[in-house]
Amino acid sequence: MAARQRGGDYRAFILLFILLGTQSEVWAGQILYSVPEETETGSFVGNIAKDLGLEPKDLAERGVRIVSKGRTQLFALNPRSGSLVTAGRIDREELCAQSARCLVNFNILVEDKMNLYRIEVEIMDINDNAPKFLTEEMNVKIMENTAPGVRFPLNEARDPDVGTNSLQSYHLSPNRHFSLVVHTGEDGTKYPELVLEQVLDREEVATHHLLLTASDGGDPPRSGTARVHVTAVDVNDHAPIFSLPQYQITVPENVPVGTRLLTVSAIDLDEGVNGEVTYSFPKITPKILQIFQLNSHTGELSTLDCLDYEESGYYEMEVQAQDGPGSITRAKVLITILDVNDNAPEVTVTSVGNSIPEDTPPGTVVALFYLQDRDSGKNGQVTCTISEDLPFKLEGSIDNYYRLVTAENLDREKFSAYNITLKATDGGRPPLSTETHITMNVADTNDNPPAFLHSSYFVYVPENNPRGTSIFSVTAHDPDSNENARVTYSLSEDTLQGPSVSSYVSINSDTGVLYALYSFDYEQFQDLRLRVIASDSGDPPLSSNVSLSIFVLDQNDNTPEILYPALPTDGSTGVELAPRSAEPGYLVTKVVAVDRDSGQNAWLSYCLLKASEPGLFSVGLHTGEVRTARALLDRDALKQSLVVAVQDHGQPPLSATVTLMVAVADSIPDVLADLDSLEVPHDSDASGLTLYLVVAVAAVSCVFLAFVIVLLALRLRRWHRSHMLQASGGVPGGVPVSQFVGMDGVRAFLQTYSQEVSLTADSRRSHMIFPQPNYADTLISQESYEKKDPLLTSIDFHECKDEAQSIQLWRLILNFIPRKIIVWIHGSNYGSWLKRGARGMGSGAGKSGWAER
Repeated sequence: MAARQRGGDYRAFILLFILLGTQSEVWAGQILYSVPEETETGSFVGNIAKDLGLEPKDLAERGVRIVSKGRTQLFALNPRSGSLVTAGRIDREELCAQSARCLVNFNILVEDKMNLYRIEVEIMDINDNAPKFLTEEMNVKIMENTAPGVRFPLNEARDPDVGTNSLQSYHLSPNRHFSLVVHTGEDGTKYPELVLEQVLDREEVATHHLLLTASDGGDPPRSGTARVHVTAVDVNDHAPIFSLPQYQITVPENVPVGTRLLTVSAIDLDEGVNGEVTYSFPKITPKILQIFQLNSHTGELSTLDCLDYEESGYYEMEVQAQDGPGSITRAKVLITILDVNDNAPEVTVTSVGNSIPEDTPPGTVVALFYLQDRDSGKNGQVTCTISEDLPFKLEGSIDNYYRLVTAENLDREKFSAYNITLKATDGGRPPLSTETHITMNVADTNDNPPAFLHSSYFVYVPENNPRGTSIFSVTAHDPDSNENARVTYSLSEDTLQGPSVSSYVSINSDTGVLYALYSFDYEQFQDLRLRVIASDSGDPPLSSNVSLSIFVLDQNDNTPEILYPALPTDGSTGVELAPRSAEPGYLVTKVVAVDRDSGQNAWLSYCLLKASEPGLFSVGLHTGEVRTARALLDRDALKQSLVVAVQDHGQPPLSATVTLMVAVADSIPDVLADLDSLEVPHDSDASGLTLYLVVAVAAVSCVFLAFVIVLLALRLRRWHRSHMLQASGGVPGGVPVSQFVGMDGVRAFLQTYSQEVSLTADSRRSHMIFPQPNYADTLISQESYEKKDPLLTSIDFHECKDEAQSIQLWRLILNFIPRKIIVWIHGSNYGSWLKRGARGMGSGAGKSGWAER
């Protein structure tokens, strides 16, 4: 019943303390709360969200959490209410023992800003412990001749509470022989002493039973009792005396187990049993009994377990010496433990990110960690370092917290990850150190455009390539990663002579392989210039471009093209004329050919492939000039057939041939006689040309009549001028003009037009050839070209012979006759008329007349 009453009072006190006693203070940059011990789990301690200036919902969003220093977590955060609550049982005596003030320190970390706030919670003592004696029974032996007033120390009681809740008083059960005196030590500890009030009489009462009560000042108060048995002993008038009133020793914490620390010694002047001294601990905690051992006979104090300065650096105990009859003397033993550097520093990483973007500015916090060393003094002074070649540095924070921050700009392309070694070293001798490894990955950002290996590319592609053929491959490398390094290729939309570049080539956007969409023709274009663009897939994307020049290589895909003599469209074969009087080397004609290829593919050479009269004609290897190789003989056939081959120098070479018909004759009648001998196949369409033939002949007749009239007028004028010259002493009239002009001049005039008429065996296919202006120079022989035109303009028809005038007149008439008319005339039996007309002009026409045409 009494126990339940005390429990109810205790719970009421706790409730009252929570309602009225819990408080918080914010001072000096830290937050202080107070809470009574033994509160239930989840009890309110303080509104941490309000004190931090946050809303309750911000605790989870901003990653607010408690960072402890390795001690069992006593408090927790309530994310709903934003308050600090108890996380378990809180026992002040276990945490702070007999300290007057019990403070529990920890830190609140705001994760997103990496800010730390120091929190102190004062644990308020409640009267939850009653005073307790170490032993429930105490035996006191008093000589029966002991004079009144002698004091006998008793074992004191221990109350782990503090303040008014701790031990306040002792009370002894009433007895006429004894009284109680309480002595207060320097440390505030109250020691009870039994005072003898009356001399004992063993024969009257051998043993006195007393009850000693220890009470605290709590509300309600608590108490503990111990039974005291006082035995009256026969007289022993000397008590043991220690050699020293207090024994002190200082030992390092790393002494081996079993080491003798010191020896206490007491002397008793009595003899026999009264002088036999034994040593013991009158009062000692179980923890000390596990560490130290006292030999009861020798007084040697030795270690039973390892000493640990970090657990306790100072031990104070009492040793008593008791003789046989029971006289007791006590002495203090003080043991000071020296710290040894036996604990390496500890590094606790509180917060660290897995990766950091490479564009993170310098000074960004990437990790937060805590350093501690359980040693003291210099042995506990910890310094932390990292490698100097890393782009990071350390900055100190509060309560041995350090921040790892970036010291310079990062570049993932140089280092994609950093293995950071945090080395914590204490100040001991020798120093101890601890290494903690942090792997920091550098996240890629799109800060590098694709790069080509070369600034420009040159590609050589033979012409006539198949469509769709791969012609080249470009590659751009992007040092970024993932999507930032995925390169796609494209062509710039430039144009080439109108069409876009994409109509000629295409590019695989993934591989960079270029394909020809067009079969290139060197003769159409020789080079193609374009730009290849490489773009990555970053956001935003980066790109670069490179110039690409495609050169088309010529192939021998064009055969030589013969420009002269041009092949007739109606299938006829042209005829070249060569006078029988031609000397060796006489230029008969010139084969003109071109090749659309270039280089050696366009180098042409000419050769006489076949001739009806071998050795009569030769062809210039490089000029294509057809010349007589020897003098023409009368026995040489009138019609000579030559096959000239034109070949380029390609691999393999290509060639073309042309067949030349050369008429060898000194006069036009000879040519016409030969033409008359050719059979003209009858054509059903010939009758339809009669009207056209009549009109043509009439036109020629009109032209001829007009020409005769002009010629007569010119002759009269020149006759009149010649008489005037004779009268003035000019050239004698008896000297013919041909002496001034000469046959070379006439021949030069005739050779100027020698390539304009071509005759064939088939008169219906005969035609006149009008060379293109571009090749006029090549059709006229160099020999005839070099002759002076003034020779022609200086001819005086009046002074020439009649024969030469007839030839010249016939020459001019033929120039006005179209090719078709000649053919028709020849096919309509006008050939005999032409021959008769030619013969009527004189035999001189055979050498320098129309035959050369």
